[in-house]
Amino acid sequence: MPAHDPVDRFMAASIAANTRWAHEPNRAAATLPARVAFEQRFEDEVDPDRTLPPEECQLRAKAARQAYFVRLALRSAQARRKTVSAA
Repeated sequence: MPAHDPVDRFMAASIAANTRWAHEPNRAAATLPARVAFEQRFEDEVDPDRTLPPEECQLRAKAARQAYFVRLALRSAQARRKTVSAA
C-alpha cells in the first residue's frame, strides 16, 4: 500500500535508507559514482567543450562549486527568514 501522507512517505524513505546503509560494507565506494558525477557537473559547466587546460578547468570548477554552495546558503537563509517572519 503506497504511502500518500508526507510523514508516512518520509518514514518509509528513512527506513529504506537506513536499511540500505546498514548492509553497506563500504560507504565511500558506494557513493563514489555520485561524488564523481557531482564534481563532473562543475567541469561540464565551465568547460563543456573540453578546450581548457586541466589545471584551468579544475580552478574554474572549484569556483563554480563554491558559487553553488554559496547560492544554496543564500536560499537557505532566505527561507529561514521567510519562515521566521511568517510565524
